[in-house]
Amino acid sequence: MNASVNSQWRVSGTYFETCNCEAACPCVFLSPPTSGACTVLIAWHIEQGAFGGTPLDGLNVALAVHSPGHMLKTKWQVALYLDQRATPPQAEALGKIFSGQAGGHLANVAPLIGEVLGVKTAPIDYQAEGKRRSLRIGDIATAEIEAVPGADGGPTAIQNHPLCVAPGFPAMVARSKRASFHDFGLDLEVTEKNGFYSPFSYQSA
Repeated sequence: MNASVNSQWRVSGTYFETCNCEAACPCVFLSPPTSGACTVLIAWHIEQGAFGGTPLDGLNVALAVHSPGHMLKTKWQVALYLDQRATPPQAEALGKIFSGQAGGHLANVAPLIGEVLGVKTAPIDYQAEGKRRSLRIGDIATAEIEAVPGADGGPTAIQNHPLCVAPGFPAMVARSKRASFHDFGLDLEVTEKNGFYSPFSYQSA
């Protein structure tokens, strides 16, 4: 009984991503990347969450992914970054959830991964204000995106796309002011490329 209780978890908050594809990224429609390969930086801010009895409110997580071709036809290289403010039990919980080991939506990603380059704790600064999102991971990565205005001046949204980080929520289409990532031999240095943002909610089965 205790093992079952301890394995129950739920996290919700906001997320954003940015990659080297043109906006809107064709990978989410199961099409090839616009430049032949896709390197994407994904960040989550947990507003409310717990893994068993371990609270996760206010913590951040980031994931770098490199797909050398079509995202469903090639194996990904990934690197996971956990908030350095997390206690050891919190870091363990975040690692299980965001690697897909704990089940839930992110477990669907696990079969696509060919190589885990590493898991690091790092200072992760995540900011969300209006139509802008920004991220800094120590001296490893920086990213800033802003929503693409729609016909009425509001944000442009897509929903029910087949490859999505946050199912159940419309994704706001954005472009990067800048996206820079350099670690584990992966490099991303782009401007005016794709971005998405939305709320997210994951939970154990």
